[in-house]
Amino acid sequence: MSLLLATLIPGLLLLALGTLFLIGNSAITTTFKALPRSQKAAYVFFGTGALWFLYNTWNLSNADFGEYHVQLTIGFAVVAVLSFKLVPDFLAVRGLSVLVLLGASPLLYAAYMEYDKPQRLFMVTAVYIAISLAIYLGASPFRLRDFFEWLYRVPVRGKILGGVLAAYGLLLVGVSFTY
Repeated sequence: MSLLLATLIPGLLLLALGTLFLIGNSAITTTFKALPRSQKAAYVFFGTGALWFLYNTWNLSNADFGEYHVQLTIGFAVVAVLSFKLVPDFLAVRGLSVLVLLGASPLLYAAYMEYDKPQRLFMVTAVYIAISLAIYLGASPFRLRDFFEWLYRVPVRGKILGGVLAAYGLLLVGVSFTY
């Protein structure tokens, strides 16, 4: 992945997410509040994250337990399927965390050893913040529900968050074309 694309993708995602918070109509607010416990979102986010993880497990090199990739893939597939049955609460949040963690790798790899392009640090900073949030929310997924409750208790908070996210997204989109 090129550095341009690795910076453009998070920029567009932040811009889209920020725009949703800025719009903040009742349908969007309800969707965000329902997201942490949504069964449909769990199937989409956790299912996609599990498939991506299983793909990575299936393609392990011999240096990374690749000779056991079939057993590992089957074991992790069983865990993923049982997750829907045994721990369905907040599975959408865990799925989002998995997607963030798996998606961070190619983005950071694109910026690796690019010391002559210091503007890459705008993207790297956003990715490391997302990684930190993904680890935190993966361990305590109910915190996202609490965050949305706090965010929408005062209507202006969502607009402020949306403005910050959209502005940083625009910054990343602009920076992506400077490489």
